[in-house]
Amino acid sequence: MPHLFDPLTLRTITFPNRVFVSPMCEYSCEDGFANDWHLVHLGSRAVGGAGLVMTEATAVVPEGRISPEDLGLWKDDHIEPLARVVRFIRAQGAVAGIQLAHAGRKASTYRPWTGTGAAPESAGGWNVLGPSAEAFAANYPAPRAMTKDDISQAVAAFAAAAIRAHRAGFEVVEVHAAHGYLLHEFLSPASNHRTDEYGGSFDNRTRIVIETVTAVRAAWPRGLPLFVRISATDWVDGGWDLAQSVALARVLGSLGVDLIDCSSGGNVATAAIPLGPAYQTPFAEQIRRDSRIPTAAVGLITTATQAEHIVFTGQADAVFIARELLRDPYFPLRAARELGQEMTWPAQYLRAGPPGAQARRPRD
Repeated sequence: MPHLFDPLTLRTITFPNRVFVSPMCEYSCEDGFANDWHLVHLGSRAVGGAGLVMTEATAVVPEGRISPEDLGLWKDDHIEPLARVVRFIRAQGAVAGIQLAHAGRKASTYRPWTGTGAAPESAGGWNVLGPSAEAFAANYPAPRAMTKDDISQAVAAFAAAAIRAHRAGFEVVEVHAAHGYLLHEFLSPASNHRTDEYGGSFDNRTRIVIETVTAVRAAWPRGLPLFVRISATDWVDGGWDLAQSVALARVLGSLGVDLIDCSSGGNVATAAIPLGPAYQTPFAEQIRRDSRIPTAAVGLITTATQAEHIVFTGQADAVFIARELLRDPYFPLRAARELGQEMTWPAQYLRAGPPGAQARRPRD
């Protein structure tokens, strides 16, 4: 069985290890542009030894941002600031990935440290869209139900953003279909009450995801991996669930998706989620087993032994780590040392490196 720090190859890309940086919103942009914060934030995780460094949810259209301060890739002007970040990540030996997203009815909200709920126009807010004209919660924006033309435009925007991502040098694209954002809103019976071909049956509710993935796969180079993040369950009766997630994963695999990033929740404001260490890992394990597609586990993975156990026991092919990498950008270097596994330290850091590196350390 593979270890946490064994390489993983998907299509033509070999990840040097299986510790992946989970997409984490930084709410630090102006008009969607990456800046010095993103260079240092993402670059630090590459220096710290992560095998894949993934951007935060990156909006494919302006109205697809979660907050006015979100990252974007809806115009060509966004390419070069992101390319600067990509060049640094790749220079450290990591793979650079980008998560493409549309927030749907959960768009136009305050960033967490500014306020909660809907951001008014005076705070940079806008009118939002969703599968149905139903708000996520009482303090969230009231969405307009999308027309078929709106849906077609959203699908096209994902594909156009994938082309820009390739021009910026990214080697992995992830389609965000989780956490109650637009694509997840269509998937779930809890938020999709349409009566046309995009609502009702499983085939109808998954239609926009299939159209989006098909369009992105056609726009994205054949040799580069495509991931999809899903919420494996809504954690409520009658919502999206694990059985539907397995069925969707089988379809996505046939469309050229290379890995399912298995999260959960985010679509029902009142859902009771049983949080605990690695609480979502069983979803990654079952989807991997039943759909025969590689998966990554995410959610409260905080220690080296925990992450190693997930990979070595075949529960997932990789782990996405979020908050622990906010606390410690160099978690992969520390984890490798704890596990006694091989890990190349940056030359600039060898004086603090693992035992045996001392002979190569530069003089103080």
